[in-house]
Amino acid sequence: MGAQEGPTLITSVQRAFRLLEAVGAHEGGAPAKQLARETGLALATTYHLLRTLAHDGYVRKLEDGSYVLGEKLGVLHDASGTQALLSRVRPMLGSLRDHLSAAAYLTFYEDGEIRVAEIVDGPQAPRAELWVGFEDAGHATALGKCVLRELDDEARQEYLSRHSLADLTPRTITHRGELLRRLDAFPDDRAVTDLEEYSLGTVCVAVPVYRGDTLGSLGVSLRADRSSTIQVASARLLAAANRVTRGLSLTI
Repeated sequence: MGAQEGPTLITSVQRAFRLLEAVGAHEGGAPAKQLARETGLALATTYHLLRTLAHDGYVRKLEDGSYVLGEKLGVLHDASGTQALLSRVRPMLGSLRDHLSAAAYLTFYEDGEIRVAEIVDGPQAPRAELWVGFEDAGHATALGKCVLRELDDEARQEYLSRHSLADLTPRTITHRGELLRRLDAFPDDRAVTDLEEYSLGTVCVAVPVYRGDTLGSLGVSLRADRSSTIQVASARLLAAANRVTRGLSLTI
């Protein structure tokens, strides 16, 4: 029984891909019978696969009974595009890590949240312990504060209305007014720091980057006993930010 399941599963996957290709060839949609003829699949098999694909969002059935590609494929396409962009800038993050002996991070502000897209670390450059998700710690991380500082007032207030300023360490800023004051204190200084505000024993510095119109931040984390090197790290980050932005903004 087990020996027969593998080939059967592979065959089903191959049939599903053939069916998706056939659906994708018809911008206005195609009925199941036509798709069965074009793929050489039995009609019953075609109906079964279409129902499964529609249930999972890979195809969508129109009112006239035709099938078109579903939204799930669009999500996968967008994700593959993001992965391709990240592959372009990953060597730049690796260079930051190697030059500064510090883990390098890249975040994006998407759908109203600050999300980590990439971390490049190593034995000599361990990442900070992410004991609280970055989505809930934008006020306490250099990466998050960097994004918040670049937002306009409306977007910043909207973000803060949905996120409490949790007390993560004795150094965390927990009052909105104080946070806003500090974000606006040095408008000409593009680098933003986190001095043990997210995690005791760790300091971070970050600068803004962009993926097209999408705001993000590029940063590194250091042990607190290396805080004297923050200025050096800031200069290196600022030099890298333009290259990262160019890499992220190139058309796939």
